Amino acid sequence: AGPGSYTVGTMSERFDCHYCRDPLHGKKYVQKEGRHCCVKCFEKFCANTCIECKKPIGADSKELHFKNRYWHDNCFRCFKCYTSLVNEPFMLRENNKVWCSNCTATADAPRCKGCFKPIIAGDQNVEYKKMVWHKDCFTCSQCKQVIGSGSFFPKGDDFYCVSCHEHKFAKTCAKCKNPITSGGLTYQEQPWHSECFICSNCKKQLGGKRFTAVEDQFYCVDCYKECVAKKCAGCKNPITAGFGRGTSVVNYEDESWHDYCFKCTKCARGLANKRFVCHNGKIYCADCPKRL
Repeated sequence: AGPGSYTVGTMSERFDCHYCRDPLHGKKYVQKEGRHCCVKCFEKFCANTCIECKKPIGADSKELHFKNRYWHDNCFRCFKCYTSLVNEPFMLRENNKVWCSNCTATADAPRCKGCFKPIIAGDQNVEYKKMVWHKDCFTCSQCKQVIGSGSFFPKGDDFYCVSCHEHKFAKTCAKCKNPITSGGLTYQEQPWHSECFICSNCKKQLGGKRFTAVEDQFYCVDCYKECVAKKCAGCKNPITAGFGRGTSVVNYEDESWHDYCFKCTKCARGLANKRFVCHNGKIYCADCPKRL
């Protein structure tokens, strides 16, 4: 900014004011665009108007101008903080108001979604889906602890730290009752950790493998045969319904048979679902005891 295109002096010769025709001899005058005028007429007819206070900028005032806009030097202040902008960087903004560089940076800065204050250059911040927070304002909706740059889970307009998300939203294991944060499996519509769904005997994980459930206990195929399954009175092998050949079991008096092992001791005729006779602890068809 600089002075206007006029000069101020004191007339030493006979000269009259261009506007009021009063003599200017020995008086202070202003020369502008080749015309001489008294100070009063200068302010009335020639002076620029200060864009801030709307008053004329008199001949005795210091004038600042920028892009055909004029200010008294003491009116050239930041619109926000009122700091003098004489010889300072400034920005001309809406409504012809001048702002200092600091206030301009603050006004143009994004607003923190947490505290609604500006996030200025140098502030640590967190951005998510076109929203921004100061790092210390990005907190868990549940425990209110600062998440900062840590891991989090969004739920609608809320954000949760890992711990709170696990306890609030994660499925709970049917065995250990702790949250299942990843993986896991489902059995009879109940969720399990993979490491909790194991054979009751050998402790091997059963996920993706064949197993048998016995009274809320789970057994892999080998352990079921070895430790749980009844032994066939005929072939002496484990009776494992659902594994291998046959699925039916024949029970008689505290003993069990594979359906294909339940046959006549003499003629070897299969007796599953047929009449049979027990003689001296052995099983016979209805006809063979007559031949003994």
